[in-house]
Amino acid sequence: MLRPNPAVLRRLVDEYEALSAAEAAGGPAGRSARTRDLAYTLCVSTGTRDVEGALERAHQWLASTPAAARGTAPLAATENRLATPEPA
Repeated sequence: MLRPNPAVLRRLVDEYEALSAAEAAGGPAGRSARTRDLAYTLCVSTGTRDVEGALERAHQWLASTPAAARGTAPLAATENRLATPEPA
């Protein structure tokens, strides 16, 4: 199975965990669309079906990755590269 870039995976995990904690502190209003999107992306990225399993696998992968590779890569740069059309 292909693994996601460790820096991008680290950013997804961090953002999901921060949003989940903030939403839990805010009361029973439910999960935001961004939290649901992050959960879905984590599941797809890790090949799992639920966010708990995705987080567990992501933490395992990140723990086995050298620290230099876990740096923070700007997600926007990755998105821009993917969205930029190839020259003809």
